[in-house]
Amino acid sequence: MDPICPICLRPVPPDVPQSLHHLIPKLKGGKGGATVLVHHICHKEIHARFTEAELARHFNTPEAIRADARMTGFLDWVARRPPGFLSRVPKKRR
Repeated sequence: MDPICPICLRPVPPDVPQSLHHLIPKLKGGKGGATVLVHHICHKEIHARFTEAELARHFNTPEAIRADARMTGFLDWVARRPPGFLSRVPKKRR
């Protein structure tokens, strides 16, 4: 059984680009800290929406990231895509 992405809640098949997301950014003291396996597209979206400081202070759990209004549109959109869907994510949209 494939692991579940804690951001979009879809399976992460082994042949799909994936990333380890540091819950506390490495630049903010999270080097060697907790990570979660996420789709690469979800990881890119997180870093397009939030600053490193925001991630360290307020969005250091998958639940907090999912709950933020800035992620709603992406999460609704990606939920309709297959787990292996690939797409370019535009640069920072903060």
